[in-house]
Amino acid sequence: MSPNTPGLHHVTAIAGDPQRNADFYVGTLGLRFVKKTVNHDDTGTYHFYFGDERGTPGTNITFFPWTEQGREGQFGAGQTRTTAYRIPEESVDYWLDRLESKGVDVEEDERFGETILRFADPDGIGLELVAADDERAHGNPDDAAEDTAASDGPVATPWDDSPVPRDHQLQGFYNVTLAVAEIEPTAAVLTDVLGYDLETEADGRHRYRSAAGGPGSIVDLVETDAGRGRMGVGTVHHVAFTARNLEEQRRWREAYGEHGLSPSEVIDRTYFQSVYTREPGGVLFEMATTEPGFIADEDREELGSSLALPEWLEDERERIEAQLPPFDGPTVED
Repeated sequence: MSPNTPGLHHVTAIAGDPQRNADFYVGTLGLRFVKKTVNHDDTGTYHFYFGDERGTPGTNITFFPWTEQGREGQFGAGQTRTTAYRIPEESVDYWLDRLESKGVDVEEDERFGETILRFADPDGIGLELVAADDERAHGNPDDAAEDTAASDGPVATPWDDSPVPRDHQLQGFYNVTLAVAEIEPTAAVLTDVLGYDLETEADGRHRYRSAAGGPGSIVDLVETDAGRGRMGVGTVHHVAFTARNLEEQRRWREAYGEHGLSPSEVIDRTYFQSVYTREPGGVLFEMATTEPGFIADEDREELGSSLALPEWLEDERERIEAQLPPFDGPTVED
């Protein structure tokens, strides 16, 4: 039997202009730019990571910026419709004002008794802020294990240099909403392999929560009659779940195979070890470990300050830097 994942590890999407992407996620949403590296499979493309102060698993949204000339994606079945962050209930007005002041079109709604702020980033990636004060999301961040996820899910560490006040900062992921042609095949992977349970459903939305509980432990499934989506700028590339260690990851890899899926070999991503599989609905799932984390090649105080390359690419640094698009680092304004 496979273990229960605490929930989301990270979400990776495809952006256009790298400068605009970083300015939005740092300057508007107040996340920390925790890592500037490259796509290991396409070294001419940046790979940006945005998260909490230490880049805790469960707080990081990452991007491959394909530049303005990148192929535009098309939303459809087998894709992530929205990625949602948790905010305190008392922060709704703050975020409404902040987003509107930054020229972001935002819609307030309610779902399962919780207030939702719905909007999109400059490339059209669907985002939500969910006002929820679930006790499992709280605790003293200073008591959390250094650079690891707690057993019941991560606790976001506030970033003191964020343009967003400490009390209003994003508290890590709340959930993702996956759009599929049929609920059942994807739901079976969630329940039979990853340890999720059906919690509730309404208006065509099926909500699953990891039995381990904690923040980032929710996955919503909705059906769409759109055709299969096309990957490109403005779409999510994959969703990653948390494996606490390599042994858990091995057991999940075996469970994927037993479920009839075809998981990849373990791939070294420098900051975590990864296994990938495409679930029957078409969404690419990753299983990522919590260690070694982003301090593997930078001090915590210096995260995101320079181009970080894995050891096997260091000999190519000059060539890689020459072909990357211009990028000055995120612009931060209060």
